[in-house]
Amino acid sequence: MNPKWNGQFSCFDLVAKNAQHPRTIVRVGTLEIGAADFVVMAGPCAVESEAQIMQTAEAVAKAGARVLRGGAYKPRSSPYAFQGLGVEGLKLLRKAGDSTGLAVITEVMSEEDVDLIAEYADIMQVGTRSMENYALLEALGGCGRPVLLKRGMTATLEEFLRSAQVIAAAGNPQIILCERGIRTFETATRNTLDISAVPVLNAVSHLPVIVDPSHAAGVRSLVPVLARAAAVVGADGLLVEVHPCPEQALSDGNQSLNFREFRSMMSDLQPYLDLQRGSRELRPQLLAVGGAD
Repeated sequence: MNPKWNGQFSCFDLVAKNAQHPRTIVRVGTLEIGAADFVVMAGPCAVESEAQIMQTAEAVAKAGARVLRGGAYKPRSSPYAFQGLGVEGLKLLRKAGDSTGLAVITEVMSEEDVDLIAEYADIMQVGTRSMENYALLEALGGCGRPVLLKRGMTATLEEFLRSAQVIAAAGNPQIILCERGIRTFETATRNTLDISAVPVLNAVSHLPVIVDPSHAAGVRSLVPVLARAAAVVGADGLLVEVHPCPEQALSDGNQSLNFREFRSMMSDLQPYLDLQRGSRELRPQLLAVGGAD
């Protein structure tokens, strides 16, 4: 390990890799995130209707996804944009997850909503805008659900792990890190995927690391390419936006895959996952934390 990293990250003692905690496996029912399997979480940016979320859940499950994603509460940049269905969206997500056997992940935006969302979600997502919402992070310490923490759009890895430390210090060690691209001077893509963040985080932290190629790219055609890159550098999985008809999506249609494109991406990933499987199976797996049933 780079000697600089030890001093830079070892202060976050609850999430930093050490001899006692070489690797965490986050368990959600029978699903293991951070173990040998590459876990794909897929679904629409926003839950729009029962038909939309049910069709998507069935399609992504058939293609190999293990977790259904979807936003019930949407932190949109414009006050005129679709803000989500709220509680009705949560109910539809739960129904779709139960009918397909998929675990459910959705974003929580406020500490006041933690208990409500925990009733419906198997994994609680902290969006990029909330990475430094410490009241929310502390509330998630007692939610009884794994937390997927997205990197802030201007956050360093040190700041990223600091936020993970807050959740762990509040009592919740079930944390999944998500690299989703950072804001740079480049404008050709929505964000700039920091692909080096994955091996660095794997070196300095015992937490699982996944990649969100959809928000990194903002361009549908780039999502499968970035997904392959994530697999090659050792990510534990993906968070991908999928919609029945991206052209009609109420949120993030430009970066969403349709069902055919998602199936193709999953098929194309297989050779890369086969190359990585051997090394993943040899990872130290001394620490496992239980998730929601």
